[in-house]
Amino acid sequence: MTHEEQLHFLIDYLQAEYTHIPKRANCDQTRALLRSLVNIRPPHPVSEEFIRIQDEFLQEEARQKGIVNVADIPPCHPKSPIALWQGDITRLALDAIVNAANAKLLGCFVPDHDCIDNVIHTFAGVQLRQACSELMQAQGHDEVTGTAKITAAYNLPSHYVLHTVGPIVRGALTQKHCAELARCYHSCLALAAKHGLKSIAFCCISTGAFGFPKQEAAKIAVKTVTEFLRHESPIQRVVFNVFTDDDYLIYHDLLTMYVS
Repeated sequence: MTHEEQLHFLIDYLQAEYTHIPKRANCDQTRALLRSLVNIRPPHPVSEEFIRIQDEFLQEEARQKGIVNVADIPPCHPKSPIALWQGDITRLALDAIVNAANAKLLGCFVPDHDCIDNVIHTFAGVQLRQACSELMQAQGHDEVTGTAKITAAYNLPSHYVLHTVGPIVRGALTQKHCAELARCYHSCLALAAKHGLKSIAFCCISTGAFGFPKQEAAKIAVKTVTEFLRHESPIQRVVFNVFTDDDYLIYHDLLTMYVS
């Protein structure tokens, strides 16, 4: 089965569950359709054939996007374990990437949404939502802001995904918001250290749809990470992953002060 045949198999399989969604004509639109179908799908079981073909398809998609090994990302300072990298976090090959999750921990259900929760769940595959659903069923309640959970990364180049729920800022920023965001970073680092992970990449937690001001969020992120790394832990590399030019400049300036 060719790569494009795999794509159409996956769409046909999922579209049988959602017959109201029309197929689209060209290649890019077809990929958007697959993503949308995956996004809206509840964590129901799928066939072994679907998993096999999906995994082959997503792993080839990852190869085509280009996998970036953490060892190839230079640190901000020769003696620092901290690095800054701009790009798609789902391209990073390292021990764990951090997902800015919602309280349900099931990923984003908005078709083709551009949030990082949507992107990570899309390219990890349907197994990630299923794994998160099992965690939440066992827990019996929504994930608490500032805590973290770990799952396999499935078809992502990383080994694990750390899921954390950041604070939602509507209106004025408060000390409670700031403390909760700091706990997100600390919880992820502590969980990574507990599992013996050596490398971790953070997204910009809470600064998208959750509305946390970017400059203040970056200050909290850099301060919390640098303070954690002063203590003994197995973590040898922390990557601050940014996507926009504005975020890159914010982190570049902060890291120049903290680690130079």
